[in-house]
Amino acid sequence: MSGAVNLPARRWVRVERRERIAQDIVALDLVDDEGGELPVFEAGAHIELFLPGGMIRPYSLYGDPSDRRRYRIAVLREPASRGGSVAVHELLLPWTRLQIGPPKARFPLDAQAPKVLLLAGGIGLTPLLSMAAVLARGARPFALHLACRSAARVPFGTGLRDLPGAGDAVVHLDDGDPAQRLDLPALLAAQPPDAALQVCGPAGLIDAALAEARRQGWAESRLHWERFAADPALEGGDGRPVEEDEAFEVELAHSGRVISVRADQTVVEALGAEGIEILTSCGEGVCGTCLTRVIAGEPDHRDQYLTPEEQAAGDQFLPCCSRAKSSRLVLDL
Repeated sequence: MSGAVNLPARRWVRVERRERIAQDIVALDLVDDEGGELPVFEAGAHIELFLPGGMIRPYSLYGDPSDRRRYRIAVLREPASRGGSVAVHELLLPWTRLQIGPPKARFPLDAQAPKVLLLAGGIGLTPLLSMAAVLARGARPFALHLACRSAARVPFGTGLRDLPGAGDAVVHLDDGDPAQRLDLPALLAAQPPDAALQVCGPAGLIDAALAEARRQGWAESRLHWERFAADPALEGGDGRPVEEDEAFEVELAHSGRVISVRADQTVVEALGAEGIEILTSCGEGVCGTCLTRVIAGEPDHRDQYLTPEEQAAGDQFLPCCSRAKSSRLVLDL
């Protein structure tokens, strides 16, 4: 078996507008290349950009989901970028054409909570802005809090409050007056019973917010989060160094082929070496692009994409980072 699998539908768009909205952050408006309407998306959804050089990168949509004329993304240029954010910053100029995948909703807005606390760190603000627009339009109670290192790094700067739903955003700066810095225990304690937490940003903020919410007794069903990247300090998603991993086999159910995965390889790398391509994006188990069905065997989940319940089911995994607890996995390939 060869060729690509799991190919998503694509459509051509062009960059209608580009703006620098903070230090190292650019915002892009993408419109259909033929002037048509774009597919509806849910608040919190992301799209994948098919960038020059074969790179595929997911970025959250920050615009109002009711606006079908354009998709809006904002991208931070990462110092340790593997090329995606650099390509966005250097190559996606006004009128540039590119392909995108359909919107994917893996970070949905809690539709039941009487109040929603939107908590962001830096560029993690983007999916929360689409949520704020929906909540404001529906007159649902919510609060939007943003933590940044400095004023220069606040996405949209003083224009943040002009965006739909962001008029009452509270900004916390690490280098500002200590009295306005983010106080997680106080912020969470001030929320009403049954409030929902939607948090996005660096792993440190997410982990701290979730730990404090659980300490205060928040129901697990009211905790929702999205990480923009895997923790760079971890080689495997569960903290084990790669050299401690063991080799295993994957069997391709459609052809019966059996391929060995070395201890220092990912499943994607092992398959690629045999001419079997699986579409990937982040390569870190965050975006879900390479999600593959498992027919038999026990996956060793290393991702941050599947929920604990989905991981426990054992019928799908992310071959870009996850491995096997059994000696063989049979995959729906």
